[in-house]
Amino acid sequence: MTEDWIPPTGSWASSAARRRNMQAIRSRDTKPEQLVRRLVHAQGLRYRVAARPLPDLRRTADMVFRPAKLAVFIDGCYWHGCPEHYVPPKTNSGYWSKKVLGNVARDRDTDEHLRAAGWTVLRFWEHEPPEDCALTIAATVSRLRR
Repeated sequence: MTEDWIPPTGSWASSAARRRNMQAIRSRDTKPEQLVRRLVHAQGLRYRVAARPLPDLRRTADMVFRPAKLAVFIDGCYWHGCPEHYVPPKTNSGYWSKKVLGNVARDRDTDEHLRAAGWTVLRFWEHEPPEDCALTIAATVSRLRR
């Protein structure tokens, strides 16, 4: 199969190579997540990783601080439609644009569910400085635990 192979209608990958590449992208334990977690942990804070804040909601936060009822998400610029860095793909753009719009809608829905249940939600973009994210998280945990 060549790189310029066109998939049958309904396939999400434009080529076998693209499919392998996209399947290799991590959904958890990304570099930005690990950097923020390391900095938060160094401040003495403990949390759950890739955990469901609400047992009835089939969605996980990147970091969950249960006693403080804080859910932290570190969103990838491509997958979550960053207004600064998202660039629509050139191949199979209809599929991927719809996928990203669905992710954004699910993110908003998740935020609404968590807030309705009394949780605080923090969302960061992967391009934000990890130090800034960690400071915001620590300050929020401190405020919520009072």
